[in-house]
Amino acid sequence: MTASIHTMKLNHLSFPSSDTPATAAFFERYLGFTIAGSWDQSYILKRPGFDVVIDHASGDKPVWPTAFHAGFELPTLGDVRELYERFKTEGVDMETEIFNNGRGSRFFCRAPGGVMFEMNTRSDAAAQYRNTFDSQALTA
Repeated sequence: MTASIHTMKLNHLSFPSSDTPATAAFFERYLGFTIAGSWDQSYILKRPGFDVVIDHASGDKPVWPTAFHAGFELPTLGDVRELYERFKTEGVDMETEIFNNGRGSRFFCRAPGGVMFEMNTRSDAAAQYRNTFDSQALTA
């Protein structure tokens, strides 16, 4: 591998949406992003380490492959439960209940515009998966 590959970092993710204001507001309200600007009904959202672009898609809501999603990790199972209850109370489109698949507890939901999110914690992951979480363990 070249040195440039080792220093490469995530710059941004881009999601199409037929309702960019609602999608951008979801990212801001629930995921801690800051709306940095907009143009032609599209938005740039900032979070430490990377940006998200919400691109205006004219016409119908984009159709996503069934399992496509972006995942966000929370520190504890309590944090996952708290966010799950908040999302349910505030009418977020929930895909699943909270469940544990061995790699930790999680739930799935959808933002306006159709993007699916996994909100998880690894704090309660089974021992056999723990070494897969540390990127240093994979390069050592």
